[in-house]
Amino acid sequence: MHAATATDLYLIRHAPVTEPGIMAGRRDVAADTSDSAAAAAAAAYCGTPDHLVTSPAQRCRATAEAIWPGQEPQITEAFWEQDFGEWEGMAYADLPDLGPLAPYDLAAHRAKGGESFFQVADRIAPALRDLSAREGKVALVAHAGVIRATLGLALTSVEAGLSFAVSNWSVTHLRSLGGGPWAIMRVNWGPAHGG
Repeated sequence: MHAATATDLYLIRHAPVTEPGIMAGRRDVAADTSDSAAAAAAAAYCGTPDHLVTSPAQRCRATAEAIWPGQEPQITEAFWEQDFGEWEGMAYADLPDLGPLAPYDLAAHRAKGGESFFQVADRIAPALRDLSAREGKVALVAHAGVIRATLGLALTSVEAGLSFAVSNWSVTHLRSLGGGPWAIMRVNWGPAHGG
């Protein structure tokens, strides 16, 4: 009997954007990757990945380069941040007040022209299955919404993913054995938040 191959998935949220306080979503804004200590901490925690994957967003690609300079990532369209439609580019202070919503209703809500959190989970699920089939360490530099949706999928309750804090530069670690379901090993690790 052969031991199941393991896939360790390290999800890293990109560095802080250079336009804070604005709904970025699909807007391709730059990131401030000058925090070399945060980059070094992420690299030390994750080690050298066998597979490096990023969202197409420049903030994710720049963060990957800061953590693993010179390592060419696979850019995967599925890992873009949630599309916030007409809310894109709005200041957080100007977003409409939706009032109290149950987690399921919040995950189902979408701004006009955008996508819901459930749609994000549906979009990334096939790409995550592809990553679970890869042996060794996989590092994915992506967005808070993508990381939360991944956690929701691992919990088999997508809306539960909205409950997690996901800080810039943080590492969330999942493990899959033989392409099976993801086990959550650690969430939101990093020196900036008590990691």
